[in-house]
Amino acid sequence: MMRGIGWLGLYVAVAVVPLVFAVLGPQSANRGFWLEFSVALGFVGMSMMGMQFALVARFQAMAAPFGEDALVRFHRQISYVALAFILAHPVLLQVGGVDVARLLNLAQAPWRARFAVASVVLLLMLVATSVWRRRLRIRYEVWQVLHGVLSVLIVGFALAHMLLVGHYLGETWKKALWIVMTVALVGLLVWVRVIKPIGRLRRPWRIASVTAERGDAHTLGFEPVGHKGFRFQPGQFGWLVVDRSPFTVSAHPFSFSSSAERAEGVEMTIKVLGDFTSTIGQLAPGTRAYLDGPHGVFTPDRYEGPGFVLIAGGVGITPMVSILRTLAERADPRPCTLFYANRTLDDATFADELDALTARVDLTVIHILETAPPTWDGERGFLDQRILARHLPPRSEYQQYFLCGPGPMVTAVEDALAALAIPAERVHTERFNFV
Repeated sequence: MMRGIGWLGLYVAVAVVPLVFAVLGPQSANRGFWLEFSVALGFVGMSMMGMQFALVARFQAMAAPFGEDALVRFHRQISYVALAFILAHPVLLQVGGVDVARLLNLAQAPWRARFAVASVVLLLMLVATSVWRRRLRIRYEVWQVLHGVLSVLIVGFALAHMLLVGHYLGETWKKALWIVMTVALVGLLVWVRVIKPIGRLRRPWRIASVTAERGDAHTLGFEPVGHKGFRFQPGQFGWLVVDRSPFTVSAHPFSFSSSAERAEGVEMTIKVLGDFTSTIGQLAPGTRAYLDGPHGVFTPDRYEGPGFVLIAGGVGITPMVSILRTLAERADPRPCTLFYANRTLDDATFADELDALTARVDLTVIHILETAPPTWDGERGFLDQRILARHLPPRSEYQQYFLCGPGPMVTAVEDALAALAIPAERVHTERFNFV
C-alpha cells in the first residue's frame, strides 16, 4: 500500500516539479491568467507524455504494488488526460490573446510553431492508431514500432517547441533540466528495446515439448540453455519470443501454467486466438526461445488468506492451473473454489486434470457452460451474481479472489462480487490487453 502511494507521489512530482522550476527566477510582467494557465497545462502535459515511457518500461519494482496490466491501463487512460492538457494549450493561448490561427500557417510560421503543430498532429496519430488499431487492421508488431517512433518524435518536437519559445526556459539550467529529463525518459525505451534484450540474448531457452490440450490450446515446455533459468510465483507471466531475435518487437505475454515448485524449467499454455498463437502447435522441440520474466502480482504468494476463490474464463484458466499445481506440490491444506466458464465443455482446457487435482487439493470445481448438452446438470449460461452466490464458500468475505478472463467477463464478475459484499482489496484481476 505504502509503496503504491509512493509511486503515485513520484508520478505527481515529476509532472508538477518542472512547472515549479519554470516559474523560478526572474519573470516578465504578468501576461494574463489564460495565457499563463495555457503554458502551465502545456508543461504538465509534456511531463506526462514523457512519463508514459516509464509506465511501460516493465520495471518490476514499479509494477509490484499495482500489477503490470494495471499500469498499462493507467498508461492508456492517463494518455487521454495528457492529450486534453496539450490540446487545451493552444485553445487557451487564443483565449489569452495569441493569434494561434496565424501560427498555423506553417509556410510563414516560426519554427517553434511548426514543431508544436508537428508534435500535436503526431500525438493525434498515436492515439488514433492505438484506439482503433484493430479497426485499422494494423498488425501488432507494426503498431509497436509505429507507437515507439511516434512517441519519440512527439516528445522531441515538443521539447524543441519549448526551448525555442524560451519564455520560461531562458536560463541555461532550466533548459538543461528539461533536456536531461526528456533524454532520461526516452532512454527508458532504449532500456526496454536494447539493454534488456542484450541480457536475454545471453540467457536463451529451448522448447523441450509441445503438448496439445483440450480447447484448441497447446502447452509449451521450456528448458534453460546454459543458465539456471528463473523461479516464479504461481499466477505470474512472462513475455515470450520464439524463433526470433530477442530484439524483435513481437514479444507476447503468457501466463506460466506449470507449478512454481518445478526447478528444471517452465511451461506456458497458449490458446489459438490470433496470428501468432495459431502457429504454436507447429513449433518443434529444440526451437530457440527467449523469456522476459517473471512479471505480475497475480499470485496467492503475495496475499495471505484462509482460502482462495479462483474465477477463470476460457484461457484465463492458465494461471489458475499454475496456482493449483503449486498448492498441490506444497501440500497446502487451504480450500480452493474454482469457477470455470467456457462456451462448451470441449473448450475447457485442463478439465480432466482439474478433476484429478481434487484428490490432491481441497478443491471444488464449478463449470459454467454457455452451451451445454441436455444431459448437463451443472451451471448454464454466463457466470453471474446468482451463480457466484450459490457456490461461494462459507465466510466468503475473508477469501482471496483471483479473476482472469475476457475483459467483459472480468468487469461483470467484479461488479457481482462487489454486490455480494466481497471487499475490493481481496479481489485480484489479470487482463492481458496490453494495447
